[in-house]
Amino acid sequence: MSWKTLDDMELAGKTVLLRVDINVPVENGEVTDATRIERIAPTVQNIIDQGGKPVLLAHFGRPKGEVKPELSLKQLVPTLKTYLGTEIVFGEDCTGPAAEQAIANASEGAVVLLENTRFKPGEEKNDADLVAALAALGDVFCNDAFSAAHRAHATTTGLAHALPSCAGRLMQAELQALEGALATPVRPVLAVVGGAKVSTKLELLGNLVAKVDKLVIGGGMANTFLAAKGVDVGKSLCEHDMAPTAVEILGKADAAGCEIILPSDVVVAREFKEGADNETVAAEACPADAMILDAGPEAVKTVNAAIDASKTLIWNGPLGAFEIAPFDTATNAAARHAAEASASGKLVSVAGGGDTVAALNKAGAADEFTYISTAGGAFLEWMEGKELPGVAALTS
Repeated sequence: MSWKTLDDMELAGKTVLLRVDINVPVENGEVTDATRIERIAPTVQNIIDQGGKPVLLAHFGRPKGEVKPELSLKQLVPTLKTYLGTEIVFGEDCTGPAAEQAIANASEGAVVLLENTRFKPGEEKNDADLVAALAALGDVFCNDAFSAAHRAHATTTGLAHALPSCAGRLMQAELQALEGALATPVRPVLAVVGGAKVSTKLELLGNLVAKVDKLVIGGGMANTFLAAKGVDVGKSLCEHDMAPTAVEILGKADAAGCEIILPSDVVVAREFKEGADNETVAAEACPADAMILDAGPEAVKTVNAAIDASKTLIWNGPLGAFEIAPFDTATNAAARHAAEASASGKLVSVAGGGDTVAALNKAGAADEFTYISTAGGAFLEWMEGKELPGVAALTS
């Protein structure tokens, strides 16, 4: 760990520019999922406890450098007040007099929220003038937005170079969980990777086969690998043009000593809808007029056995069409098994990216996993072995 945390900083009497991700879903002016706001609370409280003044810097939506009232962060003030439990002082701008006044008006223990940083054209360009204008507002920069760490923006990398910098508690937890799962894991290590398309996870698969002991491939991706091995997958979702790439990945895994686990049996149906008539067949016996929509019970037993034989689990993506019953069965069963192993202390489990959080929540397994990342793209890029600009800036 080469980056500083809040424990390494002197914050008493300091204004702390705190980059957070509170890009939460809002419908009819109401926040429908406050998870990201809940997760910044420990960092905010820690800064206040140390005598610092937290000034939240955040984006909301994609205004592309234009002021769009419907994407103002002001609408989040009531929810922030509820979850942070303190006064929220809103600044109508993220730089200049309006920002300065909001910070000056905030009493001890209050939190300042500045306007959407992406209203500034220079934010996504990491513009030096914007960085300077932002840096002039504070004494310390704290990045608690791992989910935006794969972007080299003014508030993710620029400020880290302009002010004394550290990781917030959420960023710290993300980095420690991911480093523990992939950089310095307790072996054996199992990865479960599912989802629709191999093409979207090529770099992820290529990186994982060199670092894990076993790799379970599920979802539509598994169909592509089965087809690459000569299996007729009927009308299943399948990237037939990716067959040579799938063969290449299988070869890399074999050379690295990584066991690839594909479903031995599958659940098939003639239509993609809730409660569709279905049957379980061997993976090699998919009818020509049917599509594979889930892994079968024998496949689940194999995945569960792999979980039992592992000490570390990395999970990204579902094993089937988890959105509709009964094709959520394999994902639910394997996720709950992993959750039980995690709860008993036998397994360190880290999950994140894409539909993963939704799938684990639907399975009722998320709370028992060791760590669930709320980051999407940043989680995947880390798993792909890429350097994240927002993290690199904290270590330089």
